[in-house]
Order: sequence, then structure tokens, then C-alpha cells
Amino acid sequence: MSLFVHTLKFGDSLIAGSLTLGLLVLPLIIRVTEEALKAIPDVYRQGSLALGATKLETIVRVILPAAFPNIMTGLILSIGRVSGETAPILFTAAAYFLPHLPTSMFDQVMALPYHLYVIATSGTDLEATRPMAYGTALVLIFIVMVMNVLANLLRKRK
Repeated sequence: MSLFVHTLKFGDSLIAGSLTLGLLVLPLIIRVTEEALKAIPDVYRQGSLALGATKLETIVRVILPAAFPNIMTGLILSIGRVSGETAPILFTAAAYFLPHLPTSMFDQVMALPYHLYVIATSGTDLEATRPMAYGTALVLIFIVMVMNVLANLLRKRK
């Protein structure tokens, strides 16, 4: 929030929220990619180099294709994790109510996690808004579940 909203003066906007979520998930993506590359047996590297390939050709034609399913799995799981984050969106991008869609990347946005938070905690008649809160939670769970199933399908394609 301090960097994007105040220092770079993006304000509460789509770009500030996106960059914040990107920074939040970056360590996970780096770690998953690192582990995927380490999981490739050294025999692949040695065999490629023994057949006369350069280091760059070995990386591009042997290592990356073998590690690609695990890297994609990590990316999809990261997207699933970010889709449920509320606090970064709350402080960098979210508006309480918007009657229209954003037209610029510097406009505020509404997001499912924040929408769920507002419905569940605000208002005087929480019983009346409970079905909407359950519906919002169901949609959010469905999105995360689809991301996890997609990650599993990519992993099996290995």
C-alpha cells in the first residue's frame, strides 16, 4: 500500500491492487519454479551435454520442457491463492460500491473477497443478506476449486 498507493501515487486503483497481489505471490512462484528445475534429474543435463548441446540448448530444449508442468501447476495454484486475498485488495484497490465497471486501470474496483467481507460484516439486517453472502462465498470457492482442478490436470499431463 505504501509503495503503490502513496509513493507512486496510484491511489486505490486496479493497477495498485494488481501489482500488490503480484508482489504477494512472487515468492511462491519463485520457489515453485526453483523446485521444479531442481527436480529434473542430472542425467538429463549430462546426456544433453554429452550429445553436444550447449548449456543454453540444454536449458531450452531439455530442462524447461521437463519442468514446465510443475511450473504451470505452481502458477495456477498461486492464482487460486491470490483470488481469495482480501486485505491487499481492501487497502489498494477496492471500493465499497461501484455502479459501473472500471474504465481505466487507475479506477477503483470491486472484488469477490471484499464483497463477501462487506456483505458479512456491514448492514443492520445481516439475516437478509446472508443468502447473498453464501452465494458470493460459493462463487469464490468454485473459482479456487477450478484453479486447483486445472493445476491437477496439468500435473497429470506431465
